[in-house]
Amino acid sequence: MIHFVLLIVCAVAIYLSCEWFVNAVEWLGERLNVGKMAVGTILAAFGTALPESVVTLVAVTTGATAEAKDIGVGAAMGGPLALATVAYGVTGTMLWFKHRKEAGRRTERASVPGLESGPGAAVTPPRTSRTLGEAKDVKRLAKDQQWFLPIFVVKVALGLVAFAFKPALGLLFFAAYAVYFWREIRSGHGEEAEDGGEEALEPLKFQPKAAAPATWAVVVQTLATLVVIFFASQLFVKQLDAIGPMLGLSTAVTALLLSPIATELPEIMNAVIWVRQGKTKLALANISGAMMIQATVPSGLGLLFTRWHFDGALLWSGLITMAAIVYLLVTMRAHKLTPARLAAAAGFYVLFAAGLIPVLA
Repeated sequence: MIHFVLLIVCAVAIYLSCEWFVNAVEWLGERLNVGKMAVGTILAAFGTALPESVVTLVAVTTGATAEAKDIGVGAAMGGPLALATVAYGVTGTMLWFKHRKEAGRRTERASVPGLESGPGAAVTPPRTSRTLGEAKDVKRLAKDQQWFLPIFVVKVALGLVAFAFKPALGLLFFAAYAVYFWREIRSGHGEEAEDGGEEALEPLKFQPKAAAPATWAVVVQTLATLVVIFFASQLFVKQLDAIGPMLGLSTAVTALLLSPIATELPEIMNAVIWVRQGKTKLALANISGAMMIQATVPSGLGLLFTRWHFDGALLWSGLITMAAIVYLLVTMRAHKLTPARLAAAAGFYVLFAAGLIPVLA
């Protein structure tokens, strides 16, 4: 019972910490004068991807055996899988409920005499199938997936071959993220101008009465919440590792099926919070930015310090991740991405779970 209690406590701690974190990171972006989208793709993504990146770093550099180091390889593969399926799925579900609620309110307003009047006034039925955001927002999201997919394909392909200089290719993954980082920073201000400037930020929670909080308060709140997120995430993973066998799940299934969701919980929580606040672009940017980090930094570490050799389970996770991204890209290019179709991305994780048992067997 103590494991289940700690699991709930950690989940609540992560959510509350993420609420303070997104509040601080928006102010940090304003202080650093980076574009609004870069706040999600760079600053927030870096912070929320830190726990799993540290797991990979520790595993590949301090693992006493090849099996211990392979834990880092599993983390490097599990992160993108959870983000491309569960994180996008949760975001789509939140958006679906949000749009349904807003449409219901419009219907209620239209049905009240005096609130909606004049020629052509009519009751608008709830619309939960409308496309996701503006065309330029979907195009931006598609561009991030186009960056991610080829890098991830190379990452999986390298896990199937062996040659002498393969470890040195890890440096190319760091270089790929550096290029992405530079592109995000440079393009942020141009997009900000097109959007007509920045939105008013909510007061910093450390200084709720200050119209413009002190820089030290912004930095302290950012770092403090990251520390809580990091340790709460690690404790959350440990509880899952203990609960998995109690539920009859093997260690391998727990590590590949449950642990990735736990390590990506900060990104999922951030998306929930930003969608609730009406900042959908930041929610999606946080996920896509974290995916780029997961596709490059942990992979580079894994290539440098491990064999980077995939078994059937890791290959299966890679194939499902690629299938989910292809599905999203096709939907985006057809201009048919809706909250419901984004939520459907979570179905790929169900497919992964269904195929994992025979793969391990």
